[in-house]
Amino acid sequence: MVSIDNLFVEFSTKPLFSGVSYVINDRDRIALVGKNGAGKSTMLKIIAGQQQPTGGSVSHPRETTVGYLPQVMILSDERTVRDEAALAFSHIQEMQAELDRMNQELAERTDYESPEYMALVERFAQTDEHFQMMGGANYLGELERTLSGLGFRQEDFNRPTSEFSGGWRMRIELAKILLQRPDVLLLDEPTNHLDIESIQWLEQFLIQYQGAVVMVSHDRAFINNVTNRTIEISCGQIYDYKVKYDEYVVLRAERREQQLRAYENQQKEIADTKAFIERFRYQATKANQVQSRIKALEKIVPIEIDEVDNSRLRLKFTCSQRSGDFPIVCEEVGKTYGTHNVFHNVNLTIRRGEKVAFVGRNGEGKTTLVKCIMGQIPFDGHLKIGHNVEIGYFAQNQAQLLDGELTVFDTIDRVARGDIRTRIRDILGAFMFGGEESEKKVKVLSGGERTRLAMIKLLLEPVNLLILDEPTNHLDMRSKDVLKEAIRQFDGTVILVSHDRYFLDGLVSRVYAFADGQVREHLGGIYDYLKESEKKEVRSEKRNELAASNSFQEKNLSSSHPSPLPSHQDGRRAFEAQKAQARQRKKAEKAVAEAEQAITELEQAISILEAQMATPEGGSDMSLYEKHSKLKQQLSQAEDEWAEAMEALEEWKD
Repeated sequence: MVSIDNLFVEFSTKPLFSGVSYVINDRDRIALVGKNGAGKSTMLKIIAGQQQPTGGSVSHPRETTVGYLPQVMILSDERTVRDEAALAFSHIQEMQAELDRMNQELAERTDYESPEYMALVERFAQTDEHFQMMGGANYLGELERTLSGLGFRQEDFNRPTSEFSGGWRMRIELAKILLQRPDVLLLDEPTNHLDIESIQWLEQFLIQYQGAVVMVSHDRAFINNVTNRTIEISCGQIYDYKVKYDEYVVLRAERREQQLRAYENQQKEIADTKAFIERFRYQATKANQVQSRIKALEKIVPIEIDEVDNSRLRLKFTCSQRSGDFPIVCEEVGKTYGTHNVFHNVNLTIRRGEKVAFVGRNGEGKTTLVKCIMGQIPFDGHLKIGHNVEIGYFAQNQAQLLDGELTVFDTIDRVARGDIRTRIRDILGAFMFGGEESEKKVKVLSGGERTRLAMIKLLLEPVNLLILDEPTNHLDMRSKDVLKEAIRQFDGTVILVSHDRYFLDGLVSRVYAFADGQVREHLGGIYDYLKESEKKEVRSEKRNELAASNSFQEKNLSSSHPSPLPSHQDGRRAFEAQKAQARQRKKAEKAVAEAEQAITELEQAISILEAQMATPEGGSDMSLYEKHSKLKQQLSQAEDEWAEAMEALEEWKD
């Protein structure tokens, strides 16, 4: 479909990559990977035709269409969300206008027998057929489904785009590109401004997409779920793997081992050759052999080794003084802006040492609650910060607070303590500030670089409660791994606002979901929460389908003629069906009774445990809190099982 042939790109006489050739096939799902600055975004721009290479070519059939979503673009503020997204269908709208014009002309003309009139009828029929084939009659429905999938509500469709943040306007641009259905879809960091629900929707869209997809993304779960091919740009070359990202990581490690062995063998060969030359340089009898070795040495092409994977660096960020047992306690906390209720009746308790996640659609109040905790905005209810709590807060504007006159190295050197000071350059290298980058002044850094630097600075400061709001937005996958391991080993308490499932997986033990003005607690990790959310969504869809089915049957019964008397065979079948229903109903009743018994027993056990925790001795016994947490998790699971059993029983009631 698209052929990249002998591509060569040079910046300021320095080659970015050279001799790159590969083919993008129909239905390919390609992840472009490599360290920052390797040329991933440049590659997408060249394929999209927005940048010309120094040498080589990109070719595709004339009828092949290409859609490109860059990381940054100029967005219009002149239309509503619906009208802006509808620009994706400008060709259909032009066709609709042409059909309307021809229809008007047909209605006004009276020369029905003339050749011109018949030609107009023929042209109208052909245009209308093409219009229907392109989905012209249904494009508005598809437009609304796509906007809804990307997180917009029905009431948002008629709002001006100027009322939305840059992240939401990027979603509109993404919707426009998806709606155009190009043959080749090029996406540069498409998940940067999406929440978990929208990322999952986009995953399903791309999995079912009929064209080819090439993407750059640092969301490991996303590219694992979507892609089937990984192209790595490294040392100015590409390595093409016909596997998804996780499998590529294994194969890449094997390749690097082979490179190391080949490099070591080559270095030994060079050393031996040089030693021979030095030993026999002045012996006339060895002159020919020396000259032969010198020529051989000049012909050796140095073996390049992929950049060292600094994500394996193990960092241990020490916690400051021990905080109280309950760093954060919210009781009936609420926040409103005018008539808009962000959330209400929020009750949550975060214990010392816990790592929890705040998740939910953008705009549901995650950052707002964080600002309430930080005391930055007023709120209703009671919010208590525990004894000896020292908070380290990473906000979206954290990067703007850095001193622009300091170098990258000095910025970190001023906050590093103890043994960490001897490893500052290793830490900076792990976060892509290696070598000369560490001597740059902060004021010349890009927004993403400043964000990474602010994250390192925060993690080295002595605190016992970390609150991180979207900390992974500007980090590549290796740097995310470094950060994740640092947080995992952190002895204090952590609140993470993040949409990165892979980053949260195995890191948090409790999830607080923000939706519809409420904050609901879910015990377990991020995938436990997502699995439960999916089950609830399926149950809701089943209830809607059942209600629609019942309504349809009632309508048919009321409008149809009485059915004839059943035959003997019909009566027997009805009797057997009745017996089967009775068995299923008894089974459902038994499941409800067992679930209720389990709930009662767990509630009693929790009550006894809480009484023990209320005593002075029990209050300091952390094992009781662990038991309490496990029992609460079992109770939540038992309540879910009871709810499922009750729904099953309702279906078998008369």
